[in-house]
Amino acid sequence: MIHFALRLAVSGGKEALVRLVMIAAAVAIGVGLLLSTLAGLNAVDRANERQLWMNTGAQGRIDAAQGRTGTDRVDPLWWHGHGDFYQGKTVFEAEVAATGPSSPVPPGLSAVPAPGEYYASPALAALLRDVPAVQLADRFPGRLAGILGDEALPSPDSLSVVVGRTVDEVKAAPGAVAVTAIATGVPSDCENDCFGQGVRGDAMTLILSVVAGALIFPVLIFIGTATRLSAATREQRFAAMRLVGATPRQVSVISAVESTAASMLGTVVGFGLYVALRPLVATVPFTGDRFFAADLSLDALQAVGVALGVPVAAALAARFALRRVTISPLGVSRRVTPRPPSARRLVPLLLGLAELGYFVGNRPPTTNGQTAAYLTGFLLVMLGLVVAGPWLTMAAARAVARRTSRPATLIAVRRLADDPKAGFRSVAGLVLALFVTTATVCIIGTIDENRGALSGDPGTRKAVVHTSGDYLGPLVIDSVSDSLLARARAVPGFEGIALAHVNPAGIGADPADPRAFAPALVLCSELAGIPVMGHCAPGASVAAVPMWRFVSLRESVDEEWPAAPVPAAEVAGLPVKMIYATTDGSSSAMEQLRTLFTQAYPTFASRMVEDWGTTAQRELAGWRQLADVVLLTTLPIAGCSLAVSVVAGLSDRRRPFAMLRLTGAPLGLLRRVVGLESALPLLLVSALSIGTGFAASAMFLKSQMHYDLVSPGVLYYALTGLGLAASLGIIASTLPLLRRITGPEAARNG
Repeated sequence: MIHFALRLAVSGGKEALVRLVMIAAAVAIGVGLLLSTLAGLNAVDRANERQLWMNTGAQGRIDAAQGRTGTDRVDPLWWHGHGDFYQGKTVFEAEVAATGPSSPVPPGLSAVPAPGEYYASPALAALLRDVPAVQLADRFPGRLAGILGDEALPSPDSLSVVVGRTVDEVKAAPGAVAVTAIATGVPSDCENDCFGQGVRGDAMTLILSVVAGALIFPVLIFIGTATRLSAATREQRFAAMRLVGATPRQVSVISAVESTAASMLGTVVGFGLYVALRPLVATVPFTGDRFFAADLSLDALQAVGVALGVPVAAALAARFALRRVTISPLGVSRRVTPRPPSARRLVPLLLGLAELGYFVGNRPPTTNGQTAAYLTGFLLVMLGLVVAGPWLTMAAARAVARRTSRPATLIAVRRLADDPKAGFRSVAGLVLALFVTTATVCIIGTIDENRGALSGDPGTRKAVVHTSGDYLGPLVIDSVSDSLLARARAVPGFEGIALAHVNPAGIGADPADPRAFAPALVLCSELAGIPVMGHCAPGASVAAVPMWRFVSLRESVDEEWPAAPVPAAEVAGLPVKMIYATTDGSSSAMEQLRTLFTQAYPTFASRMVEDWGTTAQRELAGWRQLADVVLLTTLPIAGCSLAVSVVAGLSDRRRPFAMLRLTGAPLGLLRRVVGLESALPLLLVSALSIGTGFAASAMFLKSQMHYDLVSPGVLYYALTGLGLAASLGIIASTLPLLRRITGPEAARNG
């Protein structure tokens, strides 16, 4: 029977081959996207694992506090890990000193670097070669002795360096610790030294899972649409087989073999598509950086599950799509109006929205709970839109029928009311694409609007701040030498510099809040050179400036700081908490100042304002990449599904349309009927889909991030309007087929 079914599938002429190719293409796209998503999840895990060694300092601190000193047979390794930045990218630096031959060795190295040499990641080594030393290389003492191996790097773009020092040099660094093992996990207690926490896998799983669902749903609809291509012709053929004695089971096998064979071919092509796309997917910064291509791999269970599951799903889809032929041998020739869909079809959609609404005030406390809540909510809403679409189409068609008397409109809405499932089927893929587009753009746009300040105001983006990791802690600079200030002023692009001195007397502190930190004391002569930080009161020589203002992303140009009753000479002799320098905004000026300060005070870190937003901004950039992938993938698939569905509908109704033409119905009337049948559900359910996208994204943002929805910009509405116009254009492009398929021969051969 299977052999006969295969012969039947490929011997049906050009139409059968086109159908097979379309099903195979749809499956290949779906499999390629699904495999790429699964590989992306695996790559996140592998990237996280390869940066766990950066947590060695935090783990060593915990072990020392709990008396876990390791084995006496291992020579300790002195470790001081800290972060740096270069042009908005994080640089991880580990200063190490071995105490003996058995000291643990960081991954990516064959031995601990000797004092005076360092090993850099490939990306950092390239920068060291290409960038002037005064901007970067001068921060690292000694010489570049080699390259860190990939096993120490989460990404090809990672900027990491392991610097060899003497034991005394590392011991003198604040936070240095002796360790007997390299960390292999994320410590339970991280202060400021867990540099290898990685990307939150649960959050990325949620995002990529929703994206996978967003991509797969339109593909599944495309598969179903392609499967139904020329369904009427095949149903007649299968019904004839029933009349000559074929059993329902045999007909079911024959109907499923065609789609199963095409889906098996598509699955094979999909695996090839995944392999071809892997280098491209590796360049998409889902986590803020690229992946190693080798990390985008599948485990055996995933590969086998997709290889077996997709053909089975396609066979079930074919069985469901052609289920009418198993009812009766006369089921095709004695057709009746299908049962109208009931209002119960709204239940999944309402349940999905209700679930998202419930979690607005009851967000699950764990990340796994949040993943389950939001993922099921969004997938239920997408399923609900597909399930509710036929009922909404029927309700709208009946409403229009009561208010029109035009022949074309009446024929179109009557047909939609009689068989709303067929009418909605053609636009289901586009409806989902619009929902995904709306929700994605709204979520990304709102997050960007609320976190956009992380990039800083124009004035603050030109500043370099040199301070300890905990600028409110006890670490201070005893004094800043005049020679350092002179060298800073000599940097091309330098504009001004101010020193934030400690305030031992607590001048200007809030007496109502004893926990509040006293403001810094700043000389007004220096403050005048950095107007972005505000100004002193008239006649004042010293101002009390809140410490947090120096790391604020907002300008304080109009702020007048209160005077501090302390002589300027006395303030100049106080220790310094922070150095704040402004430039013309050029990268060379800022990086040269950063290198200069780092050389002078290596226990402090130099940051630009944008560095405080680096992680979040890179995460947003990755999410925008995902949004682009969703938009560029779902809309073309939905457009193909729409075109195939309209053509399939015309093909299946060629005989009724031919009979109408023979009875005198003009061709223009038939074209208006077909256009209205496709356009009405498209516009109606698209409006619902867009509104649902707004509602779902608003509830997610309020629940997860406590953000109010920000309306998307003009570009979104322009793209949406363009997408709908293109869809109407696709419908219009199929109308000329009516002349060719509704000739007299169609009536004779029906």
